[in-house]
Amino acid sequence: MPAKVKICGLDREEAVDATVEAGAAMAGFVFYESSPRNVLIEDAAKLIRRVPDFVETIGLFVDPDNTLVTRVLDQIDLDVLQLHGDESPARIEELKTVTGLPVIKVLKIAKADDLEDTEAYECVADRFLFDARAPRDLENALPGGNALSFDWRLLAERDWDTPWILAGGLTPENVAEAMRISGANAVDVSSGVEDRLGVKNVGKITAFIDAVASV
Repeated sequence: MPAKVKICGLDREEAVDATVEAGAAMAGFVFYESSPRNVLIEDAAKLIRRVPDFVETIGLFVDPDNTLVTRVLDQIDLDVLQLHGDESPARIEELKTVTGLPVIKVLKIAKADDLEDTEAYECVADRFLFDARAPRDLENALPGGNALSFDWRLLAERDWDTPWILAGGLTPENVAEAMRISGANAVDVSSGVEDRLGVKNVGKITAFIDAVASV
């Protein structure tokens, strides 16, 4: 089965079009006001109309309340919620009940012990996304998209029933190696296809997806 690519933090038409045309399986939109990649709900609604049905639309939230999630879903037909905060298993179950949507739970990794968090979430998360944990002293750190990676060997030969996605510091130059080392068959990128924070580069999007296809 070909590896799947998620391009996250989309907020411009040209980036959405490049994501679709290059063959990404997932298009991610950020609904978190503190992020430079945050997209207004009305703008996201227009962008998502450019995404065909065979590409999953994923809404990224950070510890959202029901009001925000409902406001988004009242205007946008998302396929999946991605939860990037400190949401508990019970909170994930609640959001799945409220929305009827599957959930990708982001788990932040710096060392092997961090992977123990999977045990608590396996019963409620439909997919995991493993991202790098930002150091405590990193200025202006975001919940994700910090262009940081972790030791991909931590994921090698792991066997979870829950499908998972590799993220964190991936670029067109390193994604093939990251997949070979970790065993990932799905990857997520945001900062690695940007010219500057929050500004996607169409050429880098295409190059990233081509690099994944080469593995």
